[in-house]
Amino acid sequence: MPTLISLFSGAGGLDVGLEQAGFETVTATDFDDNCIRTLLVNQQTHVPIDGRPGRLHLDGASVVQADIADLSRSNLVPADEENDWTPDLLVGGPPCQPFSSSGRQRSVLEGRGRLFEHFVRLARELKPRAILFENVRGLVTARGRTGHPGEVLAEVKEAFEAAGYGTSFKLLNSADYGAPQRRVRLFMLAIRDAPIPRFPEPTHSRKQMENMFCETKPWVRLRELLANLPEPKSEDVVRPSDRLEPLLRNLPSGSGLKSNGRSEPTRPGGHWGYKQGTFVADQDLPARTVTAASTQDWIRLSDGSLRRLTVRECAALQGFPPEWRFIGTKTSQFRQVGNAVPAVFGRILGLVLTEALKEHRSRRPASTPFPDDFRAAVEYTKRDHERNAVARPRTNAVVQDALRANGLS
Repeated sequence: MPTLISLFSGAGGLDVGLEQAGFETVTATDFDDNCIRTLLVNQQTHVPIDGRPGRLHLDGASVVQADIADLSRSNLVPADEENDWTPDLLVGGPPCQPFSSSGRQRSVLEGRGRLFEHFVRLARELKPRAILFENVRGLVTARGRTGHPGEVLAEVKEAFEAAGYGTSFKLLNSADYGAPQRRVRLFMLAIRDAPIPRFPEPTHSRKQMENMFCETKPWVRLRELLANLPEPKSEDVVRPSDRLEPLLRNLPSGSGLKSNGRSEPTRPGGHWGYKQGTFVADQDLPARTVTAASTQDWIRLSDGSLRRLTVRECAALQGFPPEWRFIGTKTSQFRQVGNAVPAVFGRILGLVLTEALKEHRSRRPASTPFPDDFRAAVEYTKRDHERNAVARPRTNAVVQDALRANGLS
């Protein structure tokens, strides 16, 4: 079995999928105490790997709690291996809050935004044959040291290339691969001595749901998932408060309470969104992205009443096995589940990586250029900022901080 070392493991979502694809986890690491306890309890309770009879998740893996800045090769390599041992795969997604649209978007100006440098450092020390890097879509247009959109991802690409890897990047939507959740994430596949694999083609699509000709299967609806789950325990059911219930009662499914939009030159009606914790899910579509908050979307029951999605339901949306346990308070459990990477991504990318690793080359493969949609997103972000900068004090502050930090202001 090909081996993997997992950085920023969290509650283990991506690793679950990679083990389903045939990888063996040698070491899993994280800084968070509850995440480590979650990994350990699932290791100790012998959770079976779906599709791999007789195999158990994290079987024999070393689970290490540490800040990545304090990790080195010696902390990650099995003690009984030779000095020249290398893992087949190094995988991880550095904390995404600095680049997320829901965060402060401080990018590399925030300490967490530089953690990918330790990822690269460990790649140099471990020399894995392949690397799987994951992050939020916002990293595509994240501003770098001079405040320009797209700089951060270009820096990530150059850093892994300088470490000896050919790279390829793509945005993937979990619903396009059979998950009952619409969650778009950024992935990098990097290889040192084999052809870079092609990202897998979608197996599901919304077009099929709308009776349009399409060779893929239809997206998996939220209601299909809920119908196959046991009824939640009464202590896990959260109903709207007396104040909120009348505001939500007549909302159509697939909508929520709108925030007050900030007026912008190109959006005179306001740049608005839905208020957190007020969205009523459309159960005839895959769920919206599961968040790290306890204020998940509402679902409307057959009697017209509303309740929130539970931790267990959110874990199922992320692809965790039904036996997977989460340790900590409910707030911590929602955070662990929401911060996880859907297991489906680990499974589909793990399969193409295992095939790629069967081949060998003496030279590093050439990197592929950024996809056209990446370049289009960067150009759109530049134009949008030029037109609406006056109404965006937060973005302006990030740009000015970047310029001052580099002596350009």
